[in-house]
Amino acid sequence: MPLIVYVHGGSFIFGDLDSHDRTCRRLAVEANAAVLAVDYRRAPEHPAPAAIDDVAGVVKWALEASVVLGATSGSLSLAGDSAGGLIALMAAQRTIAASRPVTALLLICPNADLTLAQPSIQEKGLGWGLDTGALAWAVDQWVPEISAQKLADFSPLHTAFSGLPTTVIATAECDPLRDEGVALAAQLIASGIDARHLPHRGLVHGFLSLDDVSPAALEAGNSLMRTFGAIIRGNEPHVPRRSPETRL
Repeated sequence: MPLIVYVHGGSFIFGDLDSHDRTCRRLAVEANAAVLAVDYRRAPEHPAPAAIDDVAGVVKWALEASVVLGATSGSLSLAGDSAGGLIALMAAQRTIAASRPVTALLLICPNADLTLAQPSIQEKGLGWGLDTGALAWAVDQWVPEISAQKLADFSPLHTAFSGLPTTVIATAECDPLRDEGVALAAQLIASGIDARHLPHRGLVHGFLSLDDVSPAALEAGNSLMRTFGAIIRGNEPHVPRRSPETRL
């Protein structure tokens, strides 16, 4: 089966294998793939790049252990939500730079700008489930004393990417991180990367794990997972790119 390495969200400090177990099981079923979840080290005890190191190390091992994992030999994809989306993207870039193959990326409501400077941070920063004051504190735990070099190393909107595979970026209308995802998709497209932006109207940050309370979140998550499954198998439906000017 195709293998997906999943990186959980949690503002770089929360989350674990249990918090995202149901999400990973759904992904395995809907994408018809093997899913390997990573229990990476978290801040504040382990600031960046510990999480990226852990995920990149798991990817390297998984590519060499495909027989053990019952996975398609020689290739895998990465997926992640929120902070996990950022970590998955940076680990993928490191993997590709080491001449190891990555088939595709799925980034769901990803952190992409550690400066927290996008408009939706203020628009949706209070009362929509993800408080940007708490997020700013969490970012400071993961990357203390942010500098230009640290932004280039750990913040996707401040990083030059090359060689990335097909990258699906899902955003939610009522998410403080919405505009970061939109900007990331535009940046990747401008760099010649096959990036697809899938907006989700009316949904909030973390909708992927709200499947047991929201029919809309359940439907959106299942559709997203099925689309990604089709992409990694090479029989995807047509998903139009969104232009860099597109807003929700």
